[in-house]
Amino acid sequence: MSLAAPSLAPAPAATVSTALVDALRGLGVTCAFGVMGGAIAPFFHAVAHSPLTTYHLRHETGAAFAAIEASLATRRPVLVFLTSGPGVTNALTGMMAARWDGAQVIFVSAATVAANRGRVATQETTAATMGGAGLYLPGGALHQAVTIEHPAQLAPTLAQLATGLARPGGFVAHVSLPIDVQSAPAPRAAARGDRQALRPAPSRALVRDHAARFAADAPVIWVGFGARHAAASIRALAARLDARVMCTPRGKGIVPEDDPRFLGVTGLAGHARVDDRLTAEPPRHTLVLGTRLGESSSFWSPTLAPRDGFVHVDVDPAAFGAAYPEVATEAVLADVELYVAALLAELGPTPAAAPSLPITPLHPARTTPRRDGPVRPQVLIDELQRTIVDGSDAWLMAESGNSFCWSTHHLRIADPLRYRVSTGFGSMGHAATGVVGAALARRGKAVALVGDGAMMMQHELHSAVQYRADALWIILNDAGYLMCRQGMQVMGWAPFHCDLPRVDFVALARAIGADGERVATELEVGPALERALAARGPWVLDVTIDPREAPPSGRRNQSLMQQGFTSSKP
Repeated sequence: MSLAAPSLAPAPAATVSTALVDALRGLGVTCAFGVMGGAIAPFFHAVAHSPLTTYHLRHETGAAFAAIEASLATRRPVLVFLTSGPGVTNALTGMMAARWDGAQVIFVSAATVAANRGRVATQETTAATMGGAGLYLPGGALHQAVTIEHPAQLAPTLAQLATGLARPGGFVAHVSLPIDVQSAPAPRAAARGDRQALRPAPSRALVRDHAARFAADAPVIWVGFGARHAAASIRALAARLDARVMCTPRGKGIVPEDDPRFLGVTGLAGHARVDDRLTAEPPRHTLVLGTRLGESSSFWSPTLAPRDGFVHVDVDPAAFGAAYPEVATEAVLADVELYVAALLAELGPTPAAAPSLPITPLHPARTTPRRDGPVRPQVLIDELQRTIVDGSDAWLMAESGNSFCWSTHHLRIADPLRYRVSTGFGSMGHAATGVVGAALARRGKAVALVGDGAMMMQHELHSAVQYRADALWIILNDAGYLMCRQGMQVMGWAPFHCDLPRVDFVALARAIGADGERVATELEVGPALERALAARGPWVLDVTIDPREAPPSGRRNQSLMQQGFTSSKP
């Protein structure tokens, strides 16, 4: 008896959608966040039936914030899929935040087919109907933007994405796909970028000159978020030169904050002792690594400017001289990690002596918990330091507002890859939703310190329940927009429209399928944090906060007044 050959079903033909998904996988994308809709259905089908780990969230802004933190937590590009019309516009804030925060995010959205444009199609989506430059042209939020009208455009688009992802720092792109193009036949296309190819290195002559100059007269080293992956080399450089170091809020942890050479944090919620020490002992030069020195990093304080100018290392020529145009700046177009490594090699292994400018390490006194009354933020931060920062490996985020101010000023961070704040764009709800992306991407605990106002604005708690994200929200519940209220009081105004109905976030979490605990007194904080850290799955810690405590945000108010904010009463 003969056996017939088995029938083999032909492999499905590739479409623009499947080819794009395959190529994105080749570029390092492993997960996708988004919200489906009819217009994006063919592409979403390709994503959902691919090896990509796919998370279908509740709002496009939340998907974008989650993708940003997933990208930063894993150092990989992340995909966001969007439907047409409001799906695209809802994501614009996330696009802006992704670029400001240096993430690698590729947004793929739906567009109206050519035959229906101008005919009042449902959610009509083209560059003309959606405002043009903000979403469909490079610039602003986007490094790259393209609408693929024909399968032949796929290959050059993928080449451009590969080049963009190879650049140092972040990369944000928007690829718009008309509905019919999503299902159009297309050849499989490979796109593999060389992530080292676009890292500019400093010249040997420049490094030699800087090594001689800094060995003779050590600069102050000012580090920011863009230098976080060069932390080990920067620590070695500070020790080799016996150089004082200061950091921006997003640069916390690049140099441990108990290092005797560490001056403190500059900018929003920073430390006044930085200005005091630089006034008493002004440096000749300041070596700037990984920061653009913007408002939230410096408040453009003249006290932070060195006598003879900045030596500014960056991969973006637009960074040089932008924040301090009146201060001499030597521009070094180079990757921070490559520059510091070359400088160390040129300096040689001569060990440094004990610090010649000893500085009292930042060890703020703990606030003694009281038995009665609401929780002072200082007590919460003390326990957060003990349980989360020192007692775990959790990813920690702080939301815009007082959450950010308390944590940046008081927490002592030793690892720059564990503490995240968004100070430049500063969207409320970024941390409240981003914590879900971080927890899912790193497959571990991620913690967000958030205000009640931000938590009600965006949180994706329901998505966290669906995917069992190991996310913890620590909510500063003061029944209002407290930073706004306190700012109005500083400006001499009677606060208005700052109060909110108090929310029972534990009841809200349980109604959705999560769990949590309410904390009403300071003696409850430590044990509750330990239980929250041990809990698996989404968890909220609803902390009743004392609104009378003034956060360390005075410089923000001063900056607003300098920009024209009047303090007279209405």
